[in-house]
Amino acid sequence: MRKLSSFLLIKRTFCNATKTAIKESTAEKSYPRMSGWQIHSYGELDEVQFSKNVKKPYIRSPKELLVKVDASSVNPLDVAMINGYGSAFLNSIRCNTDNIEFPLILGRDFVGTVVHKGLDNKDYKIGDKIWGVVPVQKQGCHSEFVAVDSCYVSKKPKNISDVEAAAILYAGLTAYSGIFLSAQLNGLSGLLCSSVQGNGAGKKVLVLGGAGGVGHIAIQILQAEGAEVLTTCSQNAVPLVENLGVSKVIDYTTVESDRILIDESPYDLILDCASKGAEYANVHPWKFKNYVTFKSPLLKNFDEKGMLFGGLNNLKDLLSQNISALYSNGVVKWGYFVPLKNGISYLTKLVEMEQLVPIIDSKFSYSELPKAYEKVYNGHLRGKVVIEY
Repeated sequence: MRKLSSFLLIKRTFCNATKTAIKESTAEKSYPRMSGWQIHSYGELDEVQFSKNVKKPYIRSPKELLVKVDASSVNPLDVAMINGYGSAFLNSIRCNTDNIEFPLILGRDFVGTVVHKGLDNKDYKIGDKIWGVVPVQKQGCHSEFVAVDSCYVSKKPKNISDVEAAAILYAGLTAYSGIFLSAQLNGLSGLLCSSVQGNGAGKKVLVLGGAGGVGHIAIQILQAEGAEVLTTCSQNAVPLVENLGVSKVIDYTTVESDRILIDESPYDLILDCASKGAEYANVHPWKFKNYVTFKSPLLKNFDEKGMLFGGLNNLKDLLSQNISALYSNGVVKWGYFVPLKNGISYLTKLVEMEQLVPIIDSKFSYSELPKAYEKVYNGHLRGKVVIEY
């Protein structure tokens, strides 16, 4: 009798699993195709092409979500990847045949609505509004739908719009990683902080390029942590950056800007959000503890020299830049976009506390996406370029 009961239980479990699989398969077949913007080879901006016949992504693991994209942003990385930037490294970590190089969909951060989910996603339900990021080796979100692991998303803060939310996560996580991972503002204990700890109190930070997408968010993170923040920008962006409440705004186009930057040193941290590069750390007789730049040669070295020799060249570059900076008693480091769950939680809380408000440079419709790419390509942005679907 016990064997019969066990058999019936196994049969019932199998039948239920089969029904679930059929149901999920049917749901996937309801929308087998979608629209999206793709590149089919590396080149110029005109490589970005619209298609209504893009294969719709599907759930691959129990923790994945299928999301209907409602808004996204265009980042400098998207434009760089059109030219093949990082392709050698990214292709080396693309680990399955379906995640092929071409056709490639770009786009790293998004706001959207959950339309399907894996079985191990108890924190989300169909219809939830979420925001998230897509790792750089994956197909992006400049399309109708995107599939993403739930570790890269969170429920969207309710006190901001979809457009505002779409302007935050990529730039915000880039700033977060530079401040907490590279510069270790909060020390080793704060490397993966998910809430404001206030350990920036008493520290002086210079943000180069405070009006840009990463810069204006970095300023607000640093201020939330209690740091004294100075920043540079061009003359026409001074009023915008002053509204962020920084202690001093320096117009880098004036002849006295270098003298001011030197006089204001030493800095606990110089955060280069203006693509000046590590070399810029050594052209001024200023003093600093940490200089973090997001203009890293890492992917470029891999592209030009391959994985082995590119890695050796990266080590050589980092050592040479730090040897040059020794007289400043500082350390030169590289910062990157890192899709950390703790970082998303941190930014979510900062927005909910109304301590982080994005600056929108411009907004384009989904059908105008190539114009958004061109806007980012031309540079000199004030905040972020956002796509509304």
